[in-house]
Amino acid sequence: MSSMRYCSMVLLISMLVVSPAWCAEDNEKPWAAPEPAGDPNGFGAKIQRTMSQLASSTPEKRNHIRVLFYGQSVTRNPWWQDVAEDLRKRFPYAELEIENRAIGGYGGPVLINTAEFDLYPFYPDLVIFHVWGGVETGHQEKILRRIRQRTTAEILLWTSNLRWPKTVPPDGDPQHPDVLALDAQDQAISDLYQQLGAELDCEVADVRSGMQNYLKKHGLVVKDTLRDTVHPNELGNFLIAELVKPHLHYRPDLSVKPSSGLVENVPIADERVEREPDGSIRLTFRGNRVDVIAAPVASEASARVLIDEKAPSTFPELYYHARPSPTPVAGRPAFNRIDHQTPLLVETWTARILECDLDKDVLRYEIRGSKTGFDGVGDHKQRFVSDSGRVIIEPGMWMVNWSLRYQQQTLPADYQVTWETKPLFVDTWESPAQFDPARESTRTTTLAQGLENTEHTLTLKPAGETKSLPVTGFRTFRPRIPPGATTVPGTFSPSGAFLPARLAIPRPGT
Repeated sequence: MSSMRYCSMVLLISMLVVSPAWCAEDNEKPWAAPEPAGDPNGFGAKIQRTMSQLASSTPEKRNHIRVLFYGQSVTRNPWWQDVAEDLRKRFPYAELEIENRAIGGYGGPVLINTAEFDLYPFYPDLVIFHVWGGVETGHQEKILRRIRQRTTAEILLWTSNLRWPKTVPPDGDPQHPDVLALDAQDQAISDLYQQLGAELDCEVADVRSGMQNYLKKHGLVVKDTLRDTVHPNELGNFLIAELVKPHLHYRPDLSVKPSSGLVENVPIADERVEREPDGSIRLTFRGNRVDVIAAPVASEASARVLIDEKAPSTFPELYYHARPSPTPVAGRPAFNRIDHQTPLLVETWTARILECDLDKDVLRYEIRGSKTGFDGVGDHKQRFVSDSGRVIIEPGMWMVNWSLRYQQQTLPADYQVTWETKPLFVDTWESPAQFDPARESTRTTTLAQGLENTEHTLTLKPAGETKSLPVTGFRTFRPRIPPGATTVPGTFSPSGAFLPARLAIPRPGT
């Protein structure tokens, strides 16, 4: 063992035993708390709509907040659970819906495809995002711009944790070309996030600088934070969590004006709400989503929903293909994107494997829809357009053969892929017969999501025996960037999917 490595181990052990600087929020952790990089006076400034909703939750009014962690395998490491638990602990009355849909090994050029079923339909209030890859090709930027175009989500970007190349010993020369090359990649991500944070109004947690300062202060090396070359060990997870948490704070001294108007509550008494003699309610709004909030009274009422005088089901953009079932091994989606060129139906789909030869990289399959029926036979190397046009799978999107080769497995005899086409609307609204008075979410229904981000007219028309609609208000959502406002260079298929030249098997942690 080199003297440098020995000294770093001694210093780490001394921190475990005698360090007086314990983490303020969890004194069971035996490490000194890191000092966040950047100006603490600005922390949280760009996610205050989310934080104010969390902070204003009470036992009588439990605000519903959706948080999505998205990225690669490092985002699936235990630090995210620490951050999620911290939010639940500090805001016990908030109704937090927290999901982690990160996919190991998927860089920006692949996540730009899976985001179509993972990210935008979920329509989170807050996205906590980091990914390697796709900086120079523009895919990271395009994902973030699409979040701004398709949702009203606030965004927290965190710069990369520190990595170390396999080719250099843990106590090797920090000026080794391989170390410098990897560091340059991570610095490029950091620079991009700082740039886009300013341009797109994203919160940026500078994890990279915070970890670098921590190692320097405590005489440690990069490998002291890693369990391999990429994934954080227990100390690394602790540092990432503690460097992200300070940004997730309510700041009553800060204004939420930058986000005002994006998500807007419209009470039933608002002048924009019109009541018709037949009991209909009409609202003119701008945005791509509208929710109705039922009055907190038990009733049995129903109404036909009209958007711009048409049933929501007639809008093709209000349907989406959900994430398909996983590969036989390795836990990836069976394919990374599903498109369509004709209007969708709400139904369940099945892809049955007809032939699989890993040596020759052959994969043939047939597609069936529960309503559409048999819809064609495809080859994973060729662009597949189903007979109905409701399913399009671009070459390079299938992950089944990749997963089997990666894990050196064979295809199970009964393996098939299933997924659903889901609606982002209701044609008929029914008031909830049962609800929790403290949880507004039990009285809230999304009427339409995914509309063109422009002006619309919503009409609720009483149906059946209903004479008066028990509605207390509406909530509208208007993304800040109009569709088509910006473009980023890249190679995309006619359906919008990014087509990689080849799909390399990622190393664990890439």
